Amino acid sequence: MTELPGDGPLVDVVAPRPILARHERFEGRVWNLVSDEVDLGHAQVTRDFVQHTGAVVIVALNENDEIYLVRQYRHPVGIECWEPPAGLRDVADERPVEAAKRELYEEADLTAATWHVLADFFPSGGGSSEAVRIFLARDLAEMPEGDRHVRTDEERDMVGAWVSLDEVLAAIVAGRVHASSIVVGAMAADLARRSDWSTLRPADAEWLVPPANRRREGV
Repeated sequence: MTELPGDGPLVDVVAPRPILARHERFEGRVWNLVSDEVDLGHAQVTRDFVQHTGAVVIVALNENDEIYLVRQYRHPVGIECWEPPAGLRDVADERPVEAAKRELYEEADLTAATWHVLADFFPSGGGSSEAVRIFLARDLAEMPEGDRHVRTDEERDMVGAWVSLDEVLAAIVAGRVHASSIVVGAMAADLARRSDWSTLRPADAEWLVPPANRRREGV
C-alpha cells in the first residue's frame, strides 16, 4: 500500500497560492478567460484558465437499472455526445440539487423523489475552474405532456433514450462514448450499486468548489 504524506486518507488539499495580479482577457456569454500572476514561493508564474460557473449532472436511474441519456451536439469537439442530463450553475443563489432538479425537468421531462450525490470532479483542473457535481436521481416520474419544458436552441434536437447501466459501461471501455459526465457518472453509479448504495452522500453534502469559480452561491 502506498504511504501518503501525513499518513492520512487520500484527499485533495486546499492550498491556493497568492495571486499577485489578475487580468481579464476575455468576457464571454457563459464564462471568461483570465490570466493570473501566481506566487508559487520558489517562482512566479502566469496561468491562463477558463473561469467557469460550474455544472451539475444527473444520473437518472430507473427500476430496471437503466439510466436516461441525451445525445447533444458539442461544438468544440464537433461530435453529438451521449451524456446524462446536465447544465450550468448559472442561476444566482440556486442550490446545486435544485439546479439538478431543474435540468432533469428541462432535458428529460422527469422528476425524482430521491436524490443523492454520486461524485464531484474537476473536468480540466489545469485549464478551467469548472467544478461538476453528479447527482443520482431515483424514484422517477414522467412529467405530463402539457407540463413539459419547450426545448430550444441546441437542446431542440436532443435525442433521449433509456440505456442499461451495464451497456453504458461497456460502451465506455470500448471507446464508443467519450463525455466526461457519462464516464464518471456511470462508473460512480456502478460502484454505488455494487456497494448496495453505501457510497452515496446526501444531496446537500459539502462540495469543494474552486475559489476562482464565479458562482459560489448556494454551495
